[in-house]
Amino acid sequence: QVQLVESGGGLVQAGGSLRLSCAASGSPFSIATMGWYRQAPGKQRELVATITSGGRTNYEDSVKGRFTISRDNAKNTVYLQMNSLKPEDTAVYYCNAGRTSARAMGIIAYGPEYWGQGTQVTVSS
Repeated sequence: QVQLVESGGGLVQAGGSLRLSCAASGSPFSIATMGWYRQAPGKQRELVATITSGGRTNYEDSVKGRFTISRDNAKNTVYLQMNSLKPEDTAVYYCNAGRTSARAMGIIAYGPEYWGQGTQVTVSS
């Protein structure tokens, strides 16, 4: 029923930019808190950025000033614009909808959550 599909990953040199997209279907996108997470090899999954249905955002400290999360509710899509990329940004990036991202924003939520399959971002030195 609910499907999240990430796209836009790839290989880029340090200092470059990428724009990730997450297209949602079969979900109440317009009222869901959305987020981007990433997981590097041998590392735990970490939050990158979240955004509420009303546009309130939150960022992990290491990406502040470099990444921008946004959403287009009419298109059921959330984006992550990544600028000034660093090798340490290399990871699989996952899109999330629902409870996990809502709680990261301080919202009390008990509903379901959904994850995409991820898109690889590789930043070379």
